[in-house]
Amino acid sequence: MRTTPHELPKLPYGYDALEPYVSKQIMELHHTKHHKMYVDMLNSAEEAYDKAESTRERMAIQSALRFNGGGHLNHSLFWMNLAPPSDKNKGNGGVLKDGPLKDAINKSFGDCDTMRKEFNKMTSAVQGSGWGWVGYNPLVDQLELIPTHNQDPLLTHIPIIGVDIWEHSYYLQYFNEKDRYLENIWKCINFEEAEKRYREARKQKTRKN
Repeated sequence: MRTTPHELPKLPYGYDALEPYVSKQIMELHHTKHHKMYVDMLNSAEEAYDKAESTRERMAIQSALRFNGGGHLNHSLFWMNLAPPSDKNKGNGGVLKDGPLKDAINKSFGDCDTMRKEFNKMTSAVQGSGWGWVGYNPLVDQLELIPTHNQDPLLTHIPIIGVDIWEHSYYLQYFNEKDRYLENIWKCINFEEAEKRYREARKQKTRKN
C-alpha cells in the first residue's frame, strides 16, 4: 500500500511567527502533538492494512485511514496556508494582491471582504470539529465555500484555502470565542500560496479539457 512512512512536515516559519493572532503555545502543540499524532496513527493504520489477511480486516481499518489520513493531509495544507502577518511587519500574511486569485474571488463573491464574512459565518456554524474551505469547482469554474466535519479532507473541490476549526487550533488563546479566532486568522492567510494552488487548479482543468 505504501513505500515509505509519512513524516511530520517542517513549518516554513517559527512557532511564534503568527503572533499575536495565533500564539506560539498553540502552534507548537498543534504541530508537534496533534499533527504528529495523525502522522503516527496513519503510519500504524497503513501498516495494519498491509498486514490484513481478509477483506473484513481491511474494511475495519478504513475509518482510521480516512480520519488520520485526512488529519495529515489537512494540516499539511493548513501550515502552508498561513504566513506571518503583514500588519505586524512580519511577513505577507493577510495580503491579497491583484492577480488571478483576486479576480476569481471578485467573480465568485463580489470581493474578498464579502468572501471572508460568508466563510466565517459558514465555518462558525460547524458543530463540533471540522474545517472551513475555499475550494475551486472546475465544473463551473468558480470558487465556492465548503465545510467539512472531523478530519474529512475536501474531495469535492480542489482546496485553495482551509481553516482548522477544531478547538485545539484556538481554544488555549481564544477560549470559546471561535468567531474572534476566525476573524483574526485571515490576517495570517498566505494568499500567495493560495494563488499558486488556484493557478495549478486552473491548469489541471485546462489539461483535462
